[in-house]
Amino acid sequence: MFKRLGVAVVGIGLFAATAMPAFSQGTLRIGMTAADIPLTTGQPDQGFEGYRFAGYTIYDALVNWDLSKADTIADIKPGLATEWSAVEGEPTKWIFKLRQGVKFHDGSDFDADVVLWNLDKVLNDKSPQFDPKQAAQARGRIPTLVGWKAIDKYTVELTTRVVNALFPYDMSYIFYASPKRWEELGKDWVKVGLQPAGTGPFKVDRLVPRERLELSRFDGYWDKSRVPKLDKVILFPMPEAATRTAALLAGQVDWIEVPAPDAIPRLKQGGMAIVTNKYPHNWAYQPSMVEGSPWTDIRVRKAANLAIDRAGLAKLLGGLMIESKGAVYPGHPWFGSPSFDIKYDPEAAKKLLAEAGYGPNKKPKIKIAISTSGSGQMLPLPMNEYVQENLNAVGFDTQFEVMEWNALVTFGFQPVTGEASTKAGTNGINISRATVDPYSAFMRLYHSEYVPPKGANWGLLKDPKLDELINKAHTSFDRAAQTKALADVHTYIVDQAYWVYIAHDLNPRAMSPKVTGFVQAQSWFQDLTPIVMK
Repeated sequence: MFKRLGVAVVGIGLFAATAMPAFSQGTLRIGMTAADIPLTTGQPDQGFEGYRFAGYTIYDALVNWDLSKADTIADIKPGLATEWSAVEGEPTKWIFKLRQGVKFHDGSDFDADVVLWNLDKVLNDKSPQFDPKQAAQARGRIPTLVGWKAIDKYTVELTTRVVNALFPYDMSYIFYASPKRWEELGKDWVKVGLQPAGTGPFKVDRLVPRERLELSRFDGYWDKSRVPKLDKVILFPMPEAATRTAALLAGQVDWIEVPAPDAIPRLKQGGMAIVTNKYPHNWAYQPSMVEGSPWTDIRVRKAANLAIDRAGLAKLLGGLMIESKGAVYPGHPWFGSPSFDIKYDPEAAKKLLAEAGYGPNKKPKIKIAISTSGSGQMLPLPMNEYVQENLNAVGFDTQFEVMEWNALVTFGFQPVTGEASTKAGTNGINISRATVDPYSAFMRLYHSEYVPPKGANWGLLKDPKLDELINKAHTSFDRAAQTKALADVHTYIVDQAYWVYIAHDLNPRAMSPKVTGFVQAQSWFQDLTPIVMK
C-alpha cells in the first residue's frame, strides 16, 4: 500500500500544482470516489455520492433530510414544501404546501409552476424540457407518481398510481432546477450543466468535467440557519483510494471519502481525523432468480451466505464495517427476527451445496458484475477478491465482470435478462444499496413489479408472499404498523436468503484537522453547511 502511495504522490504532483491552487481558509477541498463530476442539471448520477455532493448542495427537494444529528438514523423534514398530507378519503392524492419566498440562484422565484415544470422534465417525454439523462436517474425513485397539478401558486396536488403511505420519502429524491436558467441558455441541458441554478445552499461557480466542481456559498439561501459558513467547496474526482489518501497527506485536499484502510495509521500519525458512523447501507450480492440460475435454489443461496468470513473481511478493512446479517443491521427497527443466522460456517455451506447436487466436478458458476470504486462501494476490488476466495473454498466457481462505477449503475438500469447482462454472462450484481427509506430498502429491490427501469429488482425475484408483505407496509399510514410490517418483510427475505448479505459500511472519511463543525449523520447524505475551516 505505502509503496503505491508514494507513486501516487509523485503521480499527482503535476496535477496538484496546476489544478489545486491555494485557496482561502474558507475553502473545503474534497476527494470523491467518483471518476467524474456528477450531473449538475438537477438529477445527479454517480449514485448517492452524486446526491451528496451535486444534489443536496446545489438543490432542494420538496422533502429534505434532517442531517443535523449523529446519534439517530436520519429522517425526512420539510424542504421546499412546508407540509404535506394525503387527501382524506382519497389516499392516492397528496397535497403539498410550498414554501414561499424561495429564490433560485439566478434570482427567479420558486412556485407551483416550477414544481410542475420539473416533474415534466423527468416524467413527461412530450414536454420541451424533458431530459432523458435526468429521467434515467429519477424515474426509479418515484414509480408510483402518475399525476401532478397546481391548486394555487403555492399548493400542488400529486397523485399516485396506488396507495403509497410512504410517498413523501420518494419526493426527497426529486430536485428543482430553474426554468429561467434553462430558457436563458437556449433550452440546452448540456449548457445548463455548466451553469445550473438551484435553490440549494451552494451555487456552481465552475465545472471542469473529470477534473473539478467549484461551489460557493449562496447568501440568499431560504433557510438562514443553514447558509454555509464556508466560502467555497471544491470537489475532485479521485476513484483510486491510494490517490485520495496521498492527496490528503500532501495537503492537496482537506477531506476524502473512503480512505485506504491500511493507510489509516499513517493518516492518524499525520494528524488527520477519521470519522465513521453506522448508516443505512447494504453491500451485498443481488442474484439472478431466472430459470437456469443456480441462485434459484435456496440451498445455494444459504451456502453462499454461510461461506463468507465477514470477520476476516472486517480485518481486511481495518474494522471499518459491520458484519451483515441481512439487508439492515441487527438493532435496526426493521431487522425483525429471522431464523436463518447468517454467519461463517464453511462446512455447513459445503453440505448445502452437496444437497443441491453440486460437487468438485459440478460447481455452481456465478459471475458478479462489480465496480472499481464508487458511492457506497467501499473498496470493491479487494473486498470482492476476498469474498471470491471464500466462495470458491466451499465449492463455488466465482468470476467477476469489472467496470467503472457509473457504468455499473447504468448496467443495473436493465434487468438480468437485458442485453448488458446477457452479453456479459452475469448472474449477480454488486451495487451497494441504500436502506434509507422503506421504498429504497425493500419495494424497489424485492417486489416483483419493480423490475428495471421502473425499480431495481435486477434479478427478477418473484414471490407473491413477499409482494404481499411489502404492500402491507406501503399501505399503512400508522408509523408503528409500518415499522412492524417492514420488520416482517426483512425477516422473510433473510429466511429465504434472497441475497448474499456481506457488509454494512461505517461511512469512513478522513479529513484535515482544519475541518471543524462537521456532524456525520447516519445517512448517505451529509450537510456541509455547518463546516468551518480553521
